[in-house]
Amino acid sequence: MLRDSTLGSDVDLKEIKSIIDLMKKNSLSEFELEEKDFKIKLKRPIAGTLAALPAAAYSEDGEYANPAPAGRPAGSAPAPAAPAAPAVAEAEIKSPMIGTFYRTPSPDAAPYVDVGSEVGPDTVVCIIEAMKVMNEIKAEARGVITSVLLDNAKPVEFGQPLFKIRPL
Repeated sequence: MLRDSTLGSDVDLKEIKSIIDLMKKNSLSEFELEEKDFKIKLKRPIAGTLAALPAAAYSEDGEYANPAPAGRPAGSAPAPAAPAAPAVAEAEIKSPMIGTFYRTPSPDAAPYVDVGSEVGPDTVVCIIEAMKVMNEIKAEARGVITSVLLDNAKPVEFGQPLFKIRPL
């Protein structure tokens, strides 16, 4: 155990490392613990959140592939427009963790986003509470919200779609 003079308590680095491992294992972005005169708050980005982009953009190993459209080599001029343009596929914003879904920052506040809201990669779209920690979930893509797939205060699973988004 290490004695941290700024906190005035004993800190076990092995315990902190095990908390970090648990955060990674459970896809938690924040962890906070407070006991008597000791308080620790850990934050980390959730790596590998691929939820907002279409699955076709990823190779089998999960890496972003960004392939050239079929029938045209990468870097060539675009083909002339077809008479009827196909509809743009909707993407999904998926839950990066297990928890409770909240559309609002507090019970009496307006929702972060509604159907028709334009969002960017850093736009917070909801909160997922996991182990008493409120995790802000960002859109991670540019688009317009076309549907909200869950009701407020409902449980959510890892990878469960939360919103549908039409890319811009």
